[in-house]
Amino acid sequence: MSGGGGGGGGGGSVPSRFADYFVICGLDTETGLEPDELSGENFEQTPLRRTFKSKVLARYPENVEWNLFDQDAVGMLCMPKGLAFKTQADPREPQFHAFIITREDGSRTFGFALTFYEEVTSKQICSAMQTLYHMHNAEYDVLHAPPADGRDHSGMEDGEGTPGTKLQRFNSYDISRDTLYVSKCICLITPMSFMKACRSVLEQLYQAVTSPQPPPLPLESYIYNVLYEVPLPPPGRSLKFSGVYGPIICQRPSTNELPLFDFPVKEVFELLGVENVFQLFTCALLEFQILLYSQHYQRLMTVAETITALMFPFQWQHVYVPILPASLLHFLDAPVPYLMGLHSNGLDDRSKLELPQEANLCFVDIDNHFIELPEDLPQFPNKLEFVQEVSEILIAFGIPPEGNLHCSESASKLKRLRASELVSDKRNGNIAGSPLHSYELLKENETIARLQALVRRTGVSLEKLEVREDPSSNKDLKIQCDEEELRIYQLNIQIREVFANRFTQMFADYEVFVIQPSQDKESWFTNREQMQNFDKASFLSDQPEPYLPFLSRFLETQMFASFVDNKIMCHDDDDKDPVLRVFDSRVDKIRLLNVRTPTLRTSMYQKCTTVDEAKKAIELRLAKIDHTAVHPHLLDMKIGQGKYEPGFFPKLQSDVLSTGPASNKWTKRNAPAQWRRKDRQKQHTEHLRLDNDQREKYIQEARNLGSTIRQPKLSNLSPLVIAQTNWKFVEGLLKECRNKTKRMLVEKMGREAVELGHGEVNITGVEENTLIASLCDLLERIWSHGLQVKQGKSALWSHLLHYQENRQRKLTSGSLSTSGILLDSERRKSDASSVMSPLRISLIQDMRHIQNIGEIKTDVGKARAWVRLSMEKKLLSRHLKQLLSDHELTKKLYKRYAFLRCDDEKEQFLYHLLSFNAVDYFCFTNVFTTILIPYHILIVPSKKLGGSMFTANPWICISGELGETQILQIPRNVLEMTFECQNLGKLTTVQIGHDNSGLYAKWLVEYVMVRNEITGHTYKFPCGRWLGKGMDDGSLERVLVGELLTSQPEVDERPCRTPPLQQSPSVIRRLVTISPNNKPKLNTGQIQESIGEAVNGIVKHFHKPEKERGSLTLLLCGECGLVSALEQAFQHGFKSPRLFKNVFIWDFLEKAQTYYETLEQNEVVPEENWHMRARNFCRFVTAINNTPRSIGKDGKFQMLVCLGARDHLLHHWIALLADCPITAHMYEDVALIKDHTLVNSLIRVLQTLQEFNITLETSLVKGIDI
Repeated sequence: MSGGGGGGGGGGSVPSRFADYFVICGLDTETGLEPDELSGENFEQTPLRRTFKSKVLARYPENVEWNLFDQDAVGMLCMPKGLAFKTQADPREPQFHAFIITREDGSRTFGFALTFYEEVTSKQICSAMQTLYHMHNAEYDVLHAPPADGRDHSGMEDGEGTPGTKLQRFNSYDISRDTLYVSKCICLITPMSFMKACRSVLEQLYQAVTSPQPPPLPLESYIYNVLYEVPLPPPGRSLKFSGVYGPIICQRPSTNELPLFDFPVKEVFELLGVENVFQLFTCALLEFQILLYSQHYQRLMTVAETITALMFPFQWQHVYVPILPASLLHFLDAPVPYLMGLHSNGLDDRSKLELPQEANLCFVDIDNHFIELPEDLPQFPNKLEFVQEVSEILIAFGIPPEGNLHCSESASKLKRLRASELVSDKRNGNIAGSPLHSYELLKENETIARLQALVRRTGVSLEKLEVREDPSSNKDLKIQCDEEELRIYQLNIQIREVFANRFTQMFADYEVFVIQPSQDKESWFTNREQMQNFDKASFLSDQPEPYLPFLSRFLETQMFASFVDNKIMCHDDDDKDPVLRVFDSRVDKIRLLNVRTPTLRTSMYQKCTTVDEAKKAIELRLAKIDHTAVHPHLLDMKIGQGKYEPGFFPKLQSDVLSTGPASNKWTKRNAPAQWRRKDRQKQHTEHLRLDNDQREKYIQEARNLGSTIRQPKLSNLSPLVIAQTNWKFVEGLLKECRNKTKRMLVEKMGREAVELGHGEVNITGVEENTLIASLCDLLERIWSHGLQVKQGKSALWSHLLHYQENRQRKLTSGSLSTSGILLDSERRKSDASSVMSPLRISLIQDMRHIQNIGEIKTDVGKARAWVRLSMEKKLLSRHLKQLLSDHELTKKLYKRYAFLRCDDEKEQFLYHLLSFNAVDYFCFTNVFTTILIPYHILIVPSKKLGGSMFTANPWICISGELGETQILQIPRNVLEMTFECQNLGKLTTVQIGHDNSGLYAKWLVEYVMVRNEITGHTYKFPCGRWLGKGMDDGSLERVLVGELLTSQPEVDERPCRTPPLQQSPSVIRRLVTISPNNKPKLNTGQIQESIGEAVNGIVKHFHKPEKERGSLTLLLCGECGLVSALEQAFQHGFKSPRLFKNVFIWDFLEKAQTYYETLEQNEVVPEENWHMRARNFCRFVTAINNTPRSIGKDGKFQMLVCLGARDHLLHHWIALLADCPITAHMYEDVALIKDHTLVNSLIRVLQTLQEFNITLETSLVKGIDI
């Protein structure tokens, strides 16, 4: 026997005992019955169903300095509902549950509690209960004068009480007739979570109390043994120690295995089914608020612990209270992510449950196999294959993947039946065929039949299953029980390995993207909030498209940030966080297997290969027990030791239990307190150095971004404590808001501006969506903090509706019509102004827009759409300020401590939101792509040149990134109109033209404006050219390229805004063609520069992720686009002809074409290559000339350049034209096109476009099919 062999920490410096405390809770006969008001108003309940305060009656030892005893917390969590009374008529099965106490610093202690019922011997208590009954019955009679059928109004079913009594069994307690029982709880507090072992210890102690013969030794001996003589098993070892009746085994994973986890995963899959488990898992990873709901404390705990364990290597960073004591229900109001478990009190009715906020709540009704999800939950990557892999394991273990409610109920009963038989059989020596019998029971069970059918469908051979069961039922009993345990271990590790493998595959090369701080650690900590610690954009750009919705949100979570912080903190291996060490070693293995480094991105699903190895490690530990602890022995106790009365847990002798043996080498007391804390925090770690304390502190500080509260203070709550908690929440929300807005602005303005050295940035796409979704989420949490009464699932939308209603009441119906958009009276040409009547800013109007969108069905969806619209209009801060300016309403809806009623914080919050006005968002337009949107068009003809005589019928056609309109006929003489069509996205081009009818079919259009009437985005399409035969270049239609006008927020005051200087239409192009003589001359350097910039713009466009690209049309045909740059190149040194006759570049190109065609006929061909190019050039020019559209010469030139760019021919054509004799005639000697070095550099620049796949917008190439 290796006595106390092997301390857990480094050689004796840490007391590594299996358990820290043994605690007894229950009824304190001194203080008597104290109703527990905090556990809910329960006076209308019958006295037996009320809750009374429980007390910690005893604890051994009094205190250990490395884990100070928290009386309130232990009392609340041992008996979260307080004391329960029953009579002999009620079922009184003992119930086991585990719990967790989380400290301020995030470290944890585990508790394991067994609650059973003891007869009440105190006469005072019995008579007090009797008195309560008399009072209750008297009130009851008054309230329910003639009771209809004598039923209890608490809705309990009739019992088997004496049929004559007016009140049924649940209602009755008669001191002369009934025996009163009260709940009592024995509990172990331990540093590590060995759930099965602790459960076994407690059940055997309870067995000793209830069995007819006294136990072999006094109970003190066993408790002393567990507290002082049983060590924690060292990592990678197993340990055996003695319970009252049988040996107890626990085993601990080594430092390179997955961390210790001792709850049955099987149960979670049985209770919820694979699909629900996956949804819940996804919610937890994205840090939604999660509320578990069940009437079994142990189930709450098992589900919570399993979900958090499956997240490996990530760790839940927020409030974590798997069992929420009844007195802390107000904590559900917490406006932060949480994972909490709520006892359902036997109420199956979810609708009675008042939850403060449900916009981003995941509600899990464990007992009813049911889960409510938050809206738009993204899919976990490779979910189908993942589910398949997990289901195969479950089927092999005989668990139906869709879960099985009845199965779990009956199976747990069977297990209990078997365990109790085991204990009694051992003493009576009659080893009956009970296991076989229970197996038969299962075999007859219909669920097994269903299972077998399912198994056949999935093609797993059934023989294997049968074989698995048979030997276990023939072997002797002891192994049968261990076999069951072994199967739980095996299933646990298999499922956990599969989950861990998913993350290892998904984040196999995460290290590449970790941004190591350039400065020293100290300053890194101080600026932690400003720092980016992970290159999210690059990481995401490598990922397969379907993963993005999930991953982009996951990278924003606190758990991911903490994970990366840990990575940055631990450069060297020896001070690595143990979880990280295990993960990194797995990642390294994968990278060895996949030699496709540095990126292993593949959407190929790779199954888990580590299962067998992991199973073997556990089986080895269980087969060969490494350590055996000292056996329990008699203690030096007072006379009358171990006085024993069946059915009652004895009062233990505290003097023998309060201190342990002095000699044992692993209970040295000299360990500094923080070591113990450290050991617990790192539960699975060995080599820790003390300086890590420092590091821990930093990580904690760095991470406390509003998540300071990991667990509510478990104490009796005074209003003061509640106020402090809420104040912490308010501060946390404000901090979170500051960080979110900053993060979003940095994303929007910073990333690419820095990378590409320019100021104009577009992030759209996944990342922006994620950030905006998380902003909506934050707003919902702020709006639901301190709500008086919850209405609907979205607190924000509900507040907006109240506001809308109030306004409607104030406005009489007459004045209502004017709010909203000012409708344009169709203006006649005479008063056509160049100004669009401004859009009114109206909160209510924006709500109406959202309410009119049929696609959005839910309140949460409406609130989100409204936030997106307000962001896009740069009105979010202003609207919310207006909403909150109705103080009466805010007072009516919110409690005093609510965030929205803390004036300073509210002001700061609105101020943070104001900063969004600095950037352009398209978060509404880009998301609601199918809705109908009204567009308003204004055409501004030139005032000078006889616009009013125009006789032809104009038309217009508008294109955007999402689509284009039909050709819209414009009624003659109308310059302003509104029409509705499906969302076009950001607008790119307008085609405008006329039918050339009437006497005066010439039209000089200055520009066209188009406004999206919902988002208010206004686009200007400069023209400045004639439309008419014989005018300008003879064009009847033109393609205009638009740009968005940057709006000033004070739209009301300023009716029309000229766009900022650099965006105004370049004068050059306009004048060129009206009178070529007086155009400003650009020198060759400037021309080269503008071509370089145009090409550069296109290159950058293609280097952005696909979802984040802007409009290519703008880069080709816009002000500084490729077309105008090449136009300048061809214009340079162009010989000006006689006065008043315009010559266009197109004329030159047509001549060149004729030249090449005649060459072809004379067949004077220099070389094959050249021949190919010439033929191509001619084909394109001919095709463009033959188009049915009446585009002018400049329009044709634009089309040629666009087609040349698309087909990568531009540089060939330039080379061709530079050598063409026609060029010699039409250009002066100084012309750019005659200078060979310049032409060569131009060709080189244009060649860079070859690698890109340029797709042209239909408006640019209509009517051409090449």
